[in-house]
Amino acid sequence: MNNLKLGVEVVGAHNLLPKDGQGSSSSFVELSFDGQRFRTTVKQRDLNPVWNETFYFNISDPTSLHKLALEVFVRSADPRDSFLGKVSLTGTSFVPYSDATVLNYPLEKRGIFSHVRGELGLKVYITNDPNINASRPTPAIPVQEPALSQFKEKVEAPRHTFHHLPNPSNQNHNHSASLPPPPPPPPAPAIPHRDHVPERGTGPKVAGSDPVKPDPHPPKLVRMYSATPAQPIDYALKETSPFLGGGRVVGGRVIRGDKKATTYDLVEQMHFLYVRVVKARELPAMDVTGSLDPFVEIKVGNYKGITKHFEKKQDPQWNQVFAFSRERMQASVLEVLVKDKNVLKDDFVGIVRFDVNEVPLRVPPDSPLAPEWYHLQDKKGEKIKGELMLAVWIGTQADEAFSDAWHSDAATPIESTPAANTLIRSKVYHAPRLWYVRVNVIEAQDLVPTEKNRFPDVYVKAQIGNQIMKTRTVQARTLSPMWNDDLLFVAAEPFEDHLIISVEDRVGQGKDEIIGRVIIPLSGVEKRVDDRVVNSRWFSLEKPTTVDVDEVKKEKFSSKIHLRVCLDGGYHVLDESTHYSSDLRPTAKQLWKPSIGLLELGILNATGLHPMKTRDGRGTSDTYCVAKYGHKWVRTRTIVDNLCPKYNEQYTWEVFDTATVLTVGVFNNSQLGEKGSNGNKDLKIGKVRVRISTLETGRVYTHSYPLLVLHPSGVKKMGEIHLAIRFSCTSFANMLYIYSRPLLPKMHYVRPFNVMQLDMLRHQAVTIVAARLGRAEPPLRKEVVEYMSDADSHLWSMRKSKANFFRLMSVFSGLFSVGKWFGDVCMWRNPITTVLVHALYTMLVCFPELILPTVFLYMFLIGVWNFRYRPRYPPHMNTRISQAEGIHPDEMDEEFDTFPTSKGPDFVRMRYDRLRSVAGRIQTVVGDVATQGERVQALLSWRDPRATAIFITFCLVATLVLYVTPFQVVAGLSGFYMMRHPRFRHRLPSAPVNFFRRLPARTDSLL
Repeated sequence: MNNLKLGVEVVGAHNLLPKDGQGSSSSFVELSFDGQRFRTTVKQRDLNPVWNETFYFNISDPTSLHKLALEVFVRSADPRDSFLGKVSLTGTSFVPYSDATVLNYPLEKRGIFSHVRGELGLKVYITNDPNINASRPTPAIPVQEPALSQFKEKVEAPRHTFHHLPNPSNQNHNHSASLPPPPPPPPAPAIPHRDHVPERGTGPKVAGSDPVKPDPHPPKLVRMYSATPAQPIDYALKETSPFLGGGRVVGGRVIRGDKKATTYDLVEQMHFLYVRVVKARELPAMDVTGSLDPFVEIKVGNYKGITKHFEKKQDPQWNQVFAFSRERMQASVLEVLVKDKNVLKDDFVGIVRFDVNEVPLRVPPDSPLAPEWYHLQDKKGEKIKGELMLAVWIGTQADEAFSDAWHSDAATPIESTPAANTLIRSKVYHAPRLWYVRVNVIEAQDLVPTEKNRFPDVYVKAQIGNQIMKTRTVQARTLSPMWNDDLLFVAAEPFEDHLIISVEDRVGQGKDEIIGRVIIPLSGVEKRVDDRVVNSRWFSLEKPTTVDVDEVKKEKFSSKIHLRVCLDGGYHVLDESTHYSSDLRPTAKQLWKPSIGLLELGILNATGLHPMKTRDGRGTSDTYCVAKYGHKWVRTRTIVDNLCPKYNEQYTWEVFDTATVLTVGVFNNSQLGEKGSNGNKDLKIGKVRVRISTLETGRVYTHSYPLLVLHPSGVKKMGEIHLAIRFSCTSFANMLYIYSRPLLPKMHYVRPFNVMQLDMLRHQAVTIVAARLGRAEPPLRKEVVEYMSDADSHLWSMRKSKANFFRLMSVFSGLFSVGKWFGDVCMWRNPITTVLVHALYTMLVCFPELILPTVFLYMFLIGVWNFRYRPRYPPHMNTRISQAEGIHPDEMDEEFDTFPTSKGPDFVRMRYDRLRSVAGRIQTVVGDVATQGERVQALLSWRDPRATAIFITFCLVATLVLYVTPFQVVAGLSGFYMMRHPRFRHRLPSAPVNFFRRLPARTDSLL
């Protein structure tokens, strides 16, 4: 039985428009939902009425809830003009009772010329409590019916949808609009039946509601379930309306209210207690050597931060910053202790205490707070020898000390060493600038073979770092072989590896001997930005005595090699999947165009994360986020031991092209504590892609994205990541001009690479970027870079093949629909439609100059019509489109198999047979397409002399007929013949079709 109901608490209105001619109004509220209508009581002569009345609507079909809307009208009892304003709420914005809160909605106009003002306070939620019954309709308010009928006859203006802002106290539950949410608290004994109760005395109280009073802690998060029937609602994108640094975000707009705009306006402002420990002087001696091993311990309640210690030093310098989350502090006293490091127990040296309530507040762009010297005290509060230089202040994440500080919410009880603290900090990385290295091996001269009794089979091997390329093998009969082969590499600035060219002789199977070698530093190679010819050079080959590259014995040697080497800066080095490129600029900076906008990302929080490790017998995660766009990578701080971490970090990128993608990934830091079964690899939790071209300029997108990951067992939701994204355009003209420019730089079209070269170079580029970022501190590990760059996207997968096939069918579905519609027209399924098509066709034949205008006008009208259904949120990963639902386990196991495979012969044989079956069907389709093309060629090839004679005779007759017949007549007769009535049709194929099918193809020549 369906107990799902929609609860609406009408709290009150504010600043209504007076309608009675005496500066006041007698108002009431009318609610309408799913064919049910209720009214509140009338508040006499009050522009700020308070109702506190609750109504419950039956939800007849929960699956169609997203299609329903709640209409709320504020009316006046005055008969002249009863309309005071309205509010429209879509079904996708309804939330469970636990997430609901009171929100004041601005009243909307009824039409263009309506005049309204004020706000209406509502609390809307969904409940499935079986003890709640639907409200009973109240008696109608005596209002003149002509006014209501006049209102119903008028066309409503376009609606603005406002979404509820629930309480964020319960963030561990992910409720769905189509699933029964948890029931509200049990009803109060005084009101056993929660129907509408008129106001008496201090006002009625319905269970689960409170009197109207200002909320001291405004709600932060709202969840709107997007109406996406193509996949489960739990995997859908959810719109939110959080309180950020710039104000509340509602429908993409920032409502600032009384809050001042801040630099970090896309994240929730978090306050931290910062403590900078600079240095100490004249510390007392604590051991027999007359010195001590000092370190500083900072304590706030249960949180404790420790500096590194120095051995035997009475004037140490630390210069470390500690940040304690203000909302988690449970003490009002900050204690800074100086201790002496000992093996058994650390000795107390001195202490400095601060009252947290007296700590000053610092807001950038104020200059950093100057540190001060503080006298140390003993445990009794008396001054002792020694001073400590400190700076203590309250700041936000906008503080410049935020990224380098030790954070209390990121502190791990497992490891408190400086190395562990480094691994959890937030950092910004810049990927190296990549170049394509083109090596044109032309020829060699005067080679000296290792064996005098045969002609050498020589080839050239080129190497840069771990990249090795070889030319084809040539038999040098004149000892001066020629190749003229192009070899391509990827190199990164600064150029650390040299280009090593070696000429080798293939003596036998698997045995090669080096004839000569040359080492070319890349820093001296010529750079070019276009396709001009680079001057070639002759290099002397040196005979190495050892295999070691660093130990080369230089001798006088007459062999030379002719090379043309250059660094190609006119290309964009693809270091990620082409479909998800975040940067399309060429390598050479002189070819860069000015930026067209600014991309701002606020990483707010994550909720409901799946435990990735076990600590103290319970599941937990140490998570951090990585964002990639262009050359700039960012990493948030690691939040330790938390399944619902709050990051609230904001980052900015310059945008040079809208056809680019921002990627945000969430990972578990496996470098802390004990290593799991996967060793020390950071485990992926999920990622989000946002294409910049799908974002409206100036709008703030606040959504909760599901983190979907494919596992061998199938698709799995690992949690949700809450992001705030804004794309600001700095040059609208340049942004529009970008749409007319090529997607890639000019060199990709002048001298394009083939598919094999692109795949090889992309793999090399990802490897180089991963190696460089892995050398940073803290490092971005290789598995993180490869996952963010989709390094394995080119590998075979049955699931991806199915997804791409159905994508192709979806693209042609419109063409198939048009063909089916035209077939129905030709078969006269709907005579009226067929007659109208005949009339339109006749008009176009008589006036052919209207054909193109009609087509473009039709596309214009379709675009205008689809504007009202345009997406309101960025597209996200879809499990239905990805064919990730109901996939066979063996297909998933094949997708996660290594390359080359690590499975046994039986598995490989079974998968090979399955692949042969699929390839056989594809082979048949390709053969059928080729057959039809060969039949077209056979029309004039005289392979079938009789068929060709018939066709050319027909062409001669058609030439004479078309010459004397106007084109309009021919086109009109042809169209009417195609759309003739079924009475004049035959079930057998027509003569032209029969003639075409009888033409020969080259299938007879196949073995």
